[in-house]
Amino acid sequence: MSLEQIFVLSLLCIVFLSFFKEIYPPEVIALAATAALVATNIIDVKTFLSVFSSSAPITIAMMFILSAALERTGVLSILGEGLKKYAKGSFLRAMLFMMFGTMLASAFMNNTPVVILMTPIVISLAASINVSPSRLLIPLSFSAIFGGSLTLVGTSTNILVSTVASQTGQPVISMFEMTLPGLIFAGVGMIYMVFAGRFLLPDRVSLTGVLNHGEKRKFMARILIPTHSKYLGKKLDELPFNTQHSRILDVIRGEISLRKKLNTLKLQAGDRIVIKTDTAEILGMKEDGGVEFKDLSGQGMEPVTAEQTITMEASVGPKSHLRGKTLETINLRRNYGAYLMAVHRNDRNISDQMDEIRLQFADTLLLDGSIEGIQRLVKDGGVINLSTPQERPIRRNKARIAILTMIAVMVLSAIGIMPIAGLALIGAVVVMITRCIDPEEAFDVIDWRILFLIFGMLGLSLGMEQTGTARLIVETAVTSLGDVGPLAILAAVYILTSLLTEMISNNAVAVLIGPIVISLALQLGYDPRPFIMAVMFAASASFATPIGYQTNTFVYSAGGYKFKDFLKVGLPLNIIFAGLALFVIPAFFPF
Repeated sequence: MSLEQIFVLSLLCIVFLSFFKEIYPPEVIALAATAALVATNIIDVKTFLSVFSSSAPITIAMMFILSAALERTGVLSILGEGLKKYAKGSFLRAMLFMMFGTMLASAFMNNTPVVILMTPIVISLAASINVSPSRLLIPLSFSAIFGGSLTLVGTSTNILVSTVASQTGQPVISMFEMTLPGLIFAGVGMIYMVFAGRFLLPDRVSLTGVLNHGEKRKFMARILIPTHSKYLGKKLDELPFNTQHSRILDVIRGEISLRKKLNTLKLQAGDRIVIKTDTAEILGMKEDGGVEFKDLSGQGMEPVTAEQTITMEASVGPKSHLRGKTLETINLRRNYGAYLMAVHRNDRNISDQMDEIRLQFADTLLLDGSIEGIQRLVKDGGVINLSTPQERPIRRNKARIAILTMIAVMVLSAIGIMPIAGLALIGAVVVMITRCIDPEEAFDVIDWRILFLIFGMLGLSLGMEQTGTARLIVETAVTSLGDVGPLAILAAVYILTSLLTEMISNNAVAVLIGPIVISLALQLGYDPRPFIMAVMFAASASFATPIGYQTNTFVYSAGGYKFKDFLKVGLPLNIIFAGLALFVIPAFFPF
């Protein structure tokens, strides 16, 4: 074994460990690994730049735009409206129609945006049939995974595996090549959820459920302590209006928030108190005379107002500008007139020391503030509203264009008129030119993190190929496996890919495992196709943990789940799919 191979193998182990430990975001880890290979001249710069000619990233980016066009033109909203109509108060009917509709949509759209857009609809649906959202959100994520396995464009993983296959000299995967076996997997998954999975689904309480006690309508008031106030020098717990029916959210002195010192501060003239209370308390404060509700002219202060507020449950989306920031740097109060009441992350609610928390993708937030301010926060893309479906201008008159464009991309790709990358590019341009989606919005919906994860992992794959590390791994596997037969190797490939997918990014697993598996099959004299399909299906079939797949991660916090909930519902499904793969994949793709 050469020094270069030892270095690449060590780097590979570090990458896997870093993915698992979540030391840095996966795209940073992948790029760092490639940077290490370039810095040590294991791959030169010219070779590294060749990864940018890969068809996978451009195809995935254009499919994000096409998916967003379908959403913007109301295709998904029609699905949501139909769910309540056909549920008729029945949990089983609601789950079946929701899963079938989501699966259908996910076959033609990237499944992560489908789940993000469907989540508030499903939460509303759960309320209409009087069940906890946690009874429907895991089925939502699982059905999106089922649908993503039906076509080449259902998930970025499928496109990536097809690209890996073509780069190793294998035929690209066609648009509907996996559809028939995918339907069998999806059908078995639906049957499992109806007859077994639904009885394992937990009843969890979301953040709004924890803090919603059916109180009277509350208002957020900003009141002034004037120079003649009888409350000068008083602590907050000495104020007569600081009762169990009211909640003091902040005290603002000049331009400084004293939220962290509420327990000890003494009031001064000019202090602004932000309090959430009901109408009767506000009227009582006005009569009391110790505070004022009118603005002081000429002092440059913000107007003192009392406005109706809302408490809203929201989630940090994959494109949110809040990701990685603390509350102190975001300044929700100043920018949006909103306050963060609690954060839900990794099956626990956080309400203390929130100013020090760096927000992450899929964190569920309980926000309290003015209706206008919170609406602006949602519109700016800071959070995704989970309390109600987001209201945006739907361009229904453009829906036909978006649908026909997507159909044309899929059909023309299936009959081989042009590679999917070219068709997706043309399709994305069509929906932008016809204003199905505005160009500014179109480029915002692209998840650049996924693209750079792919670039980084492709660079690592190049390093493995050039140094012979991939061949070394294959030869070691061949020696250890011996003559066990193709079915046993298929089982090993599926199980290994599935296990790794539950722990780290499914796209990263596909790029790393794909070339090794193809080389292994060729070395043993088997057709690589069934093994390629095993990687593709297994890399998407992540049910047992909330961290292996983005759709699981998103509903994890939104549903208030615990880690064990996914294990309880999803592990049996993982085992069923692994056993099913041994019969289904060879039936459609012989060795």
